[in-house]
Amino acid sequence: MTLLDLTPRVVENDRLATLPVVIIGAGPIGLAAAANLVERGIEFAMFEAGDEVAASVRAWGHTRLFSPWKHLVDPSSRRLLEERGWQLPDPDRAPTGAEVVELYVAPLAQVEEIGSRLRLGVEVIGVTREGMDRTRSHGRTGTPFAVRIRTSSGDVEDVSARAVIDASGTYLSPNSLSSSGLELLGMAEIADRVTPALPDVLGRDRAQFAGCRATVVGAGHSAANTLLGLVELARQEPDTRVTWLIRNAQAVRVSSSPDDELADRARLGRGVDRAVADGDITLLDGFEIIRGRRTGDAVELVGHRSGEVVVHTTDVVVNATGFRPDLDILREIRLELDEIVEAPKRLAPLIDPNVHSCGTVEPHGFRELTHPEHGFFIVGMKSYGRAPTFLLASGYEQVRSVTAWLAGDMASASKVDLVLPATGVCSTDLGDGGGCCS
Repeated sequence: MTLLDLTPRVVENDRLATLPVVIIGAGPIGLAAAANLVERGIEFAMFEAGDEVAASVRAWGHTRLFSPWKHLVDPSSRRLLEERGWQLPDPDRAPTGAEVVELYVAPLAQVEEIGSRLRLGVEVIGVTREGMDRTRSHGRTGTPFAVRIRTSSGDVEDVSARAVIDASGTYLSPNSLSSSGLELLGMAEIADRVTPALPDVLGRDRAQFAGCRATVVGAGHSAANTLLGLVELARQEPDTRVTWLIRNAQAVRVSSSPDDELADRARLGRGVDRAVADGDITLLDGFEIIRGRRTGDAVELVGHRSGEVVVHTTDVVVNATGFRPDLDILREIRLELDEIVEAPKRLAPLIDPNVHSCGTVEPHGFRELTHPEHGFFIVGMKSYGRAPTFLLASGYEQVRSVTAWLAGDMASASKVDLVLPATGVCSTDLGDGGGCCS
């Protein structure tokens, strides 16, 4: 029992009780929040900036996840779907992002109780309290939220809410290519040769990479997926050359451990290891990028390596450096974020990559996600800030706990129980891994 468990929820005034919960983002986690609210009988409104649900997942839909179906479906969502005749795909098979959308997310969004409350093409551009900026305290917890939205036609309006669940993700706010974290010097000069993480190198984006020198920047699983795609492209288009550029001395986040409980994740790591060993991928480690520039039709990445200024020349760059939360819309909300990873303060120690890089995270719910702003929660990938270890199963448990808290069910909200597949390692290099996270 903690102090948060013992703290009574604020009794809502009559108007607050009539208002909906607003969900920002209609990806898998936002829709899971909606399903949980449906089961709890709590009214909600959901806003998705894209023209379709799970717009970010669709962008990398060609990529196969390393989690199988049994870890990808939210329990509340599954119950709603099965009531309508839906069946879980092969629980032990890992689907692509496109399959997750087609076979699970899109049908969930079509459930009447969810679809009737979902507005597509609506961007949330700010969240505050009605008539209050973040400096005003008196009466704050009893004052409705004001969620400012902009529609695809450009109309702007404020929507009142009793609570807000921000499940907007981080895919649209990548980290910088620069090792300093600031926008890369010269980025405007090379922007047309830089692609977001997880391009479809064997399909939609093939022409951009075929026969070119391609450089993937980043040390995580997004980089690994793209590298293996480029290796296959090079087999089909022999002039294609593949470089893997990382700023550290080793790729600490790509597991190839035989103890990894997600077999597809381990296979991904082993595939990259083998491609490097075979010379299909040129590894350029310890490279801290400081500037980009154009030279004719090529791109030069200038950086520090082994204490010297060096230049790497390429034709196209994939920014697979990870993501960070876009906090601009939350400037008037009182947040309590960790100063390192920009995750909620109580969650950060469980996921900080400086402490460990494995995907084995302790169960957590509303307590770890609570901010000083009563009734406001960041969930899903965005709740992990800059940490790269998020799994959908963690987000599903987050929203289950949060919606139980919103319903006043403290027993259910506080009982957080989740077992995630272990990676078997905390950090790896291109050889043997280290010990497992405790």
